[in-house]
Amino acid sequence: MSGATPDSAKAEIATPSGKNASNENFPVGSALIRADLRPHVHAFYRFARMGDDIADNAALSPEEKVARLDMMEAALLDPQREDIREASDLRRSLGETHVSPINSTELLKAFRMDATKQRYADWDELMLYCRYSAAPVGRQLLDLHGEPATARGPSDALCAALQVINHLQDCGVDYLEMGRVYFPQDHLTRYGAETKDLAERRSSPGVSKALNDALDRTEALMLEARQLPGRLKDFRLRAESATIVRLADKMIGQLRRNDPLAGRVKPTKMFFLTAMLEGIAWACFARGK
Repeated sequence: MSGATPDSAKAEIATPSGKNASNENFPVGSALIRADLRPHVHAFYRFARMGDDIADNAALSPEEKVARLDMMEAALLDPQREDIREASDLRRSLGETHVSPINSTELLKAFRMDATKQRYADWDELMLYCRYSAAPVGRQLLDLHGEPATARGPSDALCAALQVINHLQDCGVDYLEMGRVYFPQDHLTRYGAETKDLAERRSSPGVSKALNDALDRTEALMLEARQLPGRLKDFRLRAESATIVRLADKMIGQLRRNDPLAGRVKPTKMFFLTAMLEGIAWACFARGK
């Protein structure tokens, strides 16, 4: 449907959670990113935040969620639509930067999966979800900076690792509040654990083993992810990516030492500062190829 729609349309589809970039575990358009590109990073984030909030809203049926996400996509792609600000702002951003909307529309595929899919059978199925829920975020940054195609593989690996880390941090909350389990089901059954064990206040021996198994696979992703800073030409983006790599490494260590069912494992301000200093130092020695 083309043309403007009533101003009430946004109010009818938006379900703000109150979350913003400051609530995220990893930096979003931080001061390390070039100042001229930061507004475009934030435009993408606001669009993503809106879609995520819709997908996570427990008051909406799966069908209602998908319909609202479809409206977001239609508003993004229709140059005459101004009724959903997050979509029209991002559309203008994409036009100014000459970046394709594919990363944005692929992200919406992941939110539709969130709305309709509650379980992931194995690691491969979870990685397919990450292909849409995580990889487009990194690809958007690469496209904004005009980075080479050789950076895409390590970027995808890093984004998938970050997604898994977030899932492991929230494995109990996701199950209790939304009925979602991003933990591969075969990881649980392999160690004699069950989905219902995620509702407990501490991990059973089986859940602990499954967590460590998932972290081992995440470490494997990080082997490729650590190549990313050296593939980037933009110094500031190198520093940002190196910082995020260090944060991911630190979070994996934290999750090995602390039980995410007993309390959310999250980075401290000192955690962020240390990772940023390490990232900047790494960027100084890494050269874009």
